[in-house]
Amino acid sequence: MKNEELRGMTDAELNVKVQDLQHERLNLRIQQQSGQLERPTRLQEIRKTIARIETIRSERRLAAATEAAK
Repeated sequence: MKNEELRGMTDAELNVKVQDLQHERLNLRIQQQSGQLERPTRLQEIRKTIARIETIRSERRLAAATEAAK
C-alpha cells in the first residue's frame, strides 16, 4: 500500500489493517515452512507495510501529545 492510502485511514482502520496483515503473515510463514510458498517477496511486502503503519501511528501519537502540551 502507498503511504497516501495509509495516511487517509482512521486509527481504527489502521488497527484492523495491521491485524489482517499479521494474520496473513502468519499464514505465509506456515506455507514457507512447509515449502508451499509461491511468492516469498510477499512476506517482505507485508513486513514493510506493517512498519509503515506503525510509523504513521507513532507520528499521530506524537502530534497529539504535542497538541495536548500546548
